[in-house]
Amino acid sequence: MCGITGFTHRDGVYDRARICAATDSLVHRGPDQQGTYESAIVSLGAVRLKIIDLQAGDQPMISEDGNTVLVFNGEIYNHRELRAELESRGEKFRTGSDTEVVLRAFLQWDKDCFARLRGMFAIAIWSQDARRLVIARDRLGIKPLYFHLRGGELYFGSELKTIFAHPEFKRELDFTGLQYYLSLNYVPCPHTLVRGIEKLPPGHLLEWQDGDVEMEAYWRLRFDPQRQKSLEGAQEELDSLLRESVRDHLIADVPLGIWLSGGIDSSTILHYTRELCGSRVKTFSISFAGRSFDETPYIRDIAARYDTEHHELDVSPSLDLPAAIEELAYYSDEPFADAGAVPVWFLSALSRKHVTVALSGEGADELFGGYITYAADRYAAMAQNVAPPIRRGLLGLLQHWPVSNDKISLEYKVKRFLEGTLLPRDEAHAYWNGTFSAAQQDQFVMHRNRTSVKDLFDSDLPAADERGSLNRYLAFDQRYYLADDILQKVDRMSMAHSLEVRPPFLDHRIVEFAARLPEHMKIDGRQHKVVLKRLMRDKLPASVLRRAKTGLDIPAHDWLRGALRPLLMDTLSAAAIDDTNLFRREGIEFFIQEHMERRANLGYHLWGLLILFLWIRQWNIQTASVPRVAEKIVARAFTRA
Repeated sequence: MCGITGFTHRDGVYDRARICAATDSLVHRGPDQQGTYESAIVSLGAVRLKIIDLQAGDQPMISEDGNTVLVFNGEIYNHRELRAELESRGEKFRTGSDTEVVLRAFLQWDKDCFARLRGMFAIAIWSQDARRLVIARDRLGIKPLYFHLRGGELYFGSELKTIFAHPEFKRELDFTGLQYYLSLNYVPCPHTLVRGIEKLPPGHLLEWQDGDVEMEAYWRLRFDPQRQKSLEGAQEELDSLLRESVRDHLIADVPLGIWLSGGIDSSTILHYTRELCGSRVKTFSISFAGRSFDETPYIRDIAARYDTEHHELDVSPSLDLPAAIEELAYYSDEPFADAGAVPVWFLSALSRKHVTVALSGEGADELFGGYITYAADRYAAMAQNVAPPIRRGLLGLLQHWPVSNDKISLEYKVKRFLEGTLLPRDEAHAYWNGTFSAAQQDQFVMHRNRTSVKDLFDSDLPAADERGSLNRYLAFDQRYYLADDILQKVDRMSMAHSLEVRPPFLDHRIVEFAARLPEHMKIDGRQHKVVLKRLMRDKLPASVLRRAKTGLDIPAHDWLRGALRPLLMDTLSAAAIDDTNLFRREGIEFFIQEHMERRANLGYHLWGLLILFLWIRQWNIQTASVPRVAEKIVARAFTRA
């Protein structure tokens, strides 16, 4: 696991200190080795966390003739098979690393090689004689990759801070990104919160050649449910896919463990790991002692059942939460308003004391329909048969329902659900997990454009039909929520501690399998994750299969009224709000007062503002600039037989 960065400079003038500074900003991602490459046209940098072939595989890696240079972040799980195929074609290897497999795959198949890679990756490859730079990102967006175009030059990196290292770059807030952030809690690809910087979409590559730039997709997920598929056949196929994926994800030359929540996803990963692994498995968990959402009994039951070497940490106000949150502003890089970052931060720190790699259960909810929001989509369609004035009246009556300090209480869910039913269905789906509505943003955001969440529901998503809209919303969540919230959170929090986290559910073959399933094999009535639960029915205890999803999160409503209140009030001070020239002070102060006086639970809303303000302050983001038109690239999609 690594971090990469680089930039072009066609005029032949460059300062080596520039690439060194950008590379140094990523050392937390790769403390074991750092290196740079400079030529008249391009500078590249890489940092490495050694996982496979600890004695070789340093980066940047250069071909024997000196013409091709690679920097690579990630893991290629089928590198052994690719190595054998490449050797049969005459390629000679100097190392046992997957990095060299990527280099030689590119030399053999050029950019067609990316579709052959199975794993998580962000890659940049420079071809000196062609004055050509190709960057690519894995299919699901497990590994991040940002880029910036300026005057025909390309800047890229694993984190925003690699582009911030260039002094001529103006760190200006992007207002479209801000509106998405306030609505969704994250910024959807390709947008970012910084004007002029974009995310490379998952499953895409970008080709720069002497100032000309094109982007294309090398993989696209298509939802094509196979109506004739039997549940038994689906179980057998998923069993085979999971076993092979977990086997691949266990490949490492360093200590490895599992993040365990006691839910079906992480317990499934543990089950297959225990089948495949001869040694005792290390597991790591976070607890919230004394809280209604504490998962400790389930976690300890599973850990005991599989006889793991178990480690856990209780997250409570007794820890130095404000100090950890301040650090999040630096390592989050691009802010996301997911309060689950706090427990993931502590879980990563705990894990890194014992292992270098951890497997996790990310992705299963988005593939198989694990979230309560999918039930909300279905119930909202029914609720919309009730006249809007009646729903508004009921919502008004519910404002007298006392708010709770629980993480996500029944009161919070019912009110949020009714608010969502007053929106168009697509927007309602995004609203279930979001925060500020468009109407709320109008109250306190000074600079707004026509950006709308509905713009993200383009024609490329599956259409709703008479059978329902589940696949439409699964596709939306896989494209945006998974990549730009969940995976970004895990990447930043884990890499801040030099820990590699691998999600076996996101093997692209499992993702494609899920997209072919009929919707009733994902959700059937009140049962979620039907095929996964049926598969694990005889493997995991019934308590794990039956329990409601909890989620790894903090009690934001409670803590922002208590332990985190001083940090919130200091960060969202009147002076700080005024200095941004973004928000109406009375609007934010109204939300704070409503929350503190327990007239509403706005903890997640205020958490998003807290993280945003800390990030603006940390990186000196300019917030009062005039919007400009950014450079555009030519996008071209292609299909592969």
